[in-house]
Amino acid sequence: MSDGTERGNGGTERGNGGTEPVRGGTDAVGAGTGGTGAGNEGRRSVTVRVPAKVNVQLAVGAARPDGFHDLANVFLAVSLYDEVTATPAEALTVTCEGPDADKVPLDRTNLAARAAELLAARHGIAPDVHLHIAKDIPVAGGMAGGSADGAGALLACDALWGLNTPRAELLDICAELGSDVPFSLVGGAALGTGRGEKLTELPVGGAFHWVFAVADGGLSTPVVFGEFDRLTEGTDVPEPAASPALLEALRTGDTTALAGALANDLQAPALSLRPSLAATLAAGTDAGALAALVSGSGPTTAFLVKDAEAAQAVAAALTASGTCRTARTATSPAPGARLVPYG
Repeated sequence: MSDGTERGNGGTERGNGGTEPVRGGTDAVGAGTGGTGAGNEGRRSVTVRVPAKVNVQLAVGAARPDGFHDLANVFLAVSLYDEVTATPAEALTVTCEGPDADKVPLDRTNLAARAAELLAARHGIAPDVHLHIAKDIPVAGGMAGGSADGAGALLACDALWGLNTPRAELLDICAELGSDVPFSLVGGAALGTGRGEKLTELPVGGAFHWVFAVADGGLSTPVVFGEFDRLTEGTDVPEPAASPALLEALRTGDTTALAGALANDLQAPALSLRPSLAATLAAGTDAGALAALVSGSGPTTAFLVKDAEAAQAVAAALTASGTCRTARTATSPAPGARLVPYG
């Protein structure tokens, strides 16, 4: 979740001039990929897989003078992924395939394109790359799809260009791109403070099962924050803080305890802007979900369930309810941005 940085970024077809993608030899974030500088002629392309996220807690403070909000944002990466492929090109271009790809900007407002530009500028090279994003994370759905693509492009370009950029510097670039982008690089579970970009990684003691109901259309993150400001105008907004009970539930892998601790301060503004989401939340809980909440700024809604069997049942019930476009199952935690190896 971020103040205005959550943009949809799409993906393109896997064909890259008839060549088979070279998919990197390591899955370590920011790991060396061989070679130095921009010369990496033997590498045809690099693919990075990067996850979606759910905010299991999103505590929002009052608007700061710069327009952002201080957050206590507990991120959990989930097993829905975009893939970003970087291929040498004569200029920076972005293409897209997948669900709602037509809603993805293909110009330099796309976070993937901005990531390539920022990384190239740091190293004094031209951002000559074709970025192909295979989109599976809902677009403008509150699951950090745009941020995921920014992180994926950053890691893919770093590997393609043989730059070996230190992890700390990659995270600095991520923070410059947007509030959610650092977590997309890191994955797993983390507490984001500041505007969400200052991360403390969190231990998770087990797997959690989720269903995500994808709505028609999107919700603009800045508009949702604006509605939060409107709804809280004249009230004393508390300083955001992570819930000890929620952190303990994550640490122990206790699904029931996590269900009781889920919280999202942006849920009320999202429901104010899109009242129909209430019916989706009710349909999921009626079908047996342990807890339901709007994911980030929405309009995707998230349902925590007991196990994989329950996830299938809740997803089927949500689809049949007619209150959402589709329902997806996923597990967490998931790894952050990773190079996709051969095979």
